[in-house]
Amino acid sequence: MNRKWLKGWVLATLVATGSASAAELLNSSYDISRELFAEINPVFEKQWKKESGEDLTIKQSHAGSSKQALAILQGLKADVVTYNQVTDVQILHDRGNLIPADWQSRLPNNSSPYYSTMAFLVHKGNPKNIRDWNDLVRDDVKLVFPNPKTSGNGRYTYLAAWGATNIADGGDQKKTREWMTRFLQNVAVFDVGGRGATTSFVERGLGDVLISFESEVNNIQKQYGADKYDVIVPPVDILAEFPVAWVDRNVERNGTEKVAKAYLNFLYTPEAQQIFTRYHYRVYDKAAMDAVKSQFPEVKLFNIEDQFGGWEKVMNEHFSTNGILDQLLAEGHKI
Repeated sequence: MNRKWLKGWVLATLVATGSASAAELLNSSYDISRELFAEINPVFEKQWKKESGEDLTIKQSHAGSSKQALAILQGLKADVVTYNQVTDVQILHDRGNLIPADWQSRLPNNSSPYYSTMAFLVHKGNPKNIRDWNDLVRDDVKLVFPNPKTSGNGRYTYLAAWGATNIADGGDQKKTREWMTRFLQNVAVFDVGGRGATTSFVERGLGDVLISFESEVNNIQKQYGADKYDVIVPPVDILAEFPVAWVDRNVERNGTEKVAKAYLNFLYTPEAQQIFTRYHYRVYDKAAMDAVKSQFPEVKLFNIEDQFGGWEKVMNEHFSTNGILDQLLAEGHKI
């Protein structure tokens, strides 16, 4: 077989197969990030091709972030995770040793390239005059948000309501518990994840207020029409970080460590930060935020550490079996 013929055969084979080199990433993400990553991924795929010469396909897996983390622990070979709660990443270390204990120190801002807070989606004209958390415990108001047991979105809603009320009550835990019991009584439906809650509110017509991330409620308003819904951001709210990580055990097995790291670092670039703001996420890039500052109301944000002593403590105290959430739900049934 002469070299000229062999070279021609190799080139023909590469044309037939489409590429001399190809890679694939699986991004395990939270329930309501589908549209966001549908825009981000092609941008990075193109950049990776230009820089490396390698074709790249990024696939997505979406569900409630806690369910997604459990799927990885049960064998889903995701290369990267982009979640909406720190504990759903941390569990990959605590229960599976799939990532190192110091994973938050590997990327800027505690490995959180973007963040959000909670907001209310109400019907146009705000017929129930919802302005703040305290309006959500009235007898004539019904709420929709995901189950805090299965959804990071739901946990942030619960913790935002608790924290804002506790601040207003001057730290009076008894008053806060009583308020939270009434708040939970007003829930019309607990869906598994954020997208299910959106469906219940928008398509099934349940409830007066959908509580979700500020990004999600703005995107719903954009999708279904500003003539149908209004967005309310309460003046005191929670800082909702969106942590990311490459899954060390999986990228080593899949041979994707280099591209996985490059993908997550790309999320911090000005180009990606601008995409985040288009989907109403808040970012740390000052120029990106300044360009769209009119779309983000000023809000006083509190964090998990200051109000609850950190994620480990809050998960044990509030969301464990027979924890405070279960107690409040039981107390509500007695009333």
